[in-house]
Amino acid sequence: MTSVDGLWFLADEAAQRAEQAYHRTTDSYGETYLERTYEKYVSRDRFRTLANRIRHSGTPYGAHTLVHRENGELLLVRHEGVDLWVLPGGGVDGSESLRETAERELEEEAGIEAAYRGLAMLNRVEISCQGCTTWGVLPIFRAVAETTTTVVADPDEEISAARWFDPGQLPEDTRDREDLIAAARAVA
Repeated sequence: MTSVDGLWFLADEAAQRAEQAYHRTTDSYGETYLERTYEKYVSRDRFRTLANRIRHSGTPYGAHTLVHRENGELLLVRHEGVDLWVLPGGGVDGSESLRETAERELEEEAGIEAAYRGLAMLNRVEISCQGCTTWGVLPIFRAVAETTTTVVADPDEEISAARWFDPGQLPEDTRDREDLIAAARAVA
């Protein structure tokens, strides 16, 4: 990993922060959860952006929530930037914890309250570009809805809808659909 612009150094710092975030999260939520690894190949500019996020918080994409109602339905939000149904979640603001991030994002993107019950998934996201690699964590917390009427108030205006779905009938255009179905079964 040699690079004139120091990208390799940023990648190393990010990986160290990811390792800290991983261990802090597993120490805090030691119960059973699913673990997956995702590989992302990105441009140098995108790599720099994601590595800086990881260096700040340990995560390239923030924290998310797998929230379900008592009848088992899962909450998904429509993210217009990627044109997919996704779990509510997003980036860490300031010194928020990963769980605080997940809670804030759930409120902004769906407007519901939920009781958090630990982790549903703790994913590893491996990011590569032209000879540089790093990784970050992607925690997905599990929660039970306390309110179920959705109200989208996303300040970024990326989320256009929030809906409840039967886990066996998630839309085909759901990000990581099979993994979400497996996680829903594990928390049911």
